[in-house]
Amino acid sequence: DTCTHRGGPLSEGEVSGEEVTCPWHGAVYNIKTGAVLGPPAPRGVARYAVRVRGADVEVEV
Repeated sequence: DTCTHRGGPLSEGEVSGEEVTCPWHGAVYNIKTGAVLGPPAPRGVARYAVRVRGADVEVEV
């Protein structure tokens, strides 16, 4: 949930299709791969497989 540029909260960013934009400085990431699509982020972010089962959210770590 942390942008690699300055630590912005990606969960508060705008999502459009498969992209999320950091609310602090506008870095853009691919949600599925974690790859950087737009500056100023220097590198991608980790991604984790997620599954919803009833009221539970399971995250693979």
